[in-house]
Amino acid sequence: MMSIRDADATRARILDSALAEFAAVGHAGGRVERIAGNAGTNVRMIYAYFGSKAGLFDSAVRFAVERMAVEVPPEPEALAHWAGRLFDYHQADQTALRVSLWAQLERPEVAAEPMETYLAKTASLAEGRDGMVSAVDLLVIIYAIAQAWTLTPVGLLQADGSDPSSPERIARHRRAVMTAVAAIAAVPDGSSV
Repeated sequence: MMSIRDADATRARILDSALAEFAAVGHAGGRVERIAGNAGTNVRMIYAYFGSKAGLFDSAVRFAVERMAVEVPPEPEALAHWAGRLFDYHQADQTALRVSLWAQLERPEVAAEPMETYLAKTASLAEGRDGMVSAVDLLVIIYAIAQAWTLTPVGLLQADGSDPSSPERIARHRRAVMTAVAAIAAVPDGSSV
């Protein structure tokens, strides 16, 4: 009989393997056999823990979003700094962003699943704000700016003749992200924009 610790370790290996697989090829392209093999387990265990391939995908998306929320929690008092940290997070590991994009394309119903995570973030952003820009809008804008470099076509990133993968260019863009968020956060409403 498998101990609880072994079961937790197996479940964690399956989730890690699933996250890598689904981030690379999405739900439709993901193969349960490949996930099981990379996790050092068998397909039967995946179905035992997650019920189905869709259940595994949904769990992987939730896991990625919740892990990002823990590792880069909102900083309502320092939104520009937080945007810089989000930018750094996506530069270091694009898994959460990629699996979230696949969820939006293939299983949009799961993209709304970690509601508690989003509610906590929007609540923290709403505190002390005048309400002219909703917390949800502000969160969406900050995420869009922080993720833009990762989502932009390489041709556009190279349009100024620079190497978009150079540390200097990435640092310059990070500063641009923080400057943009600072400016947006400072504008009390959209009337002067």
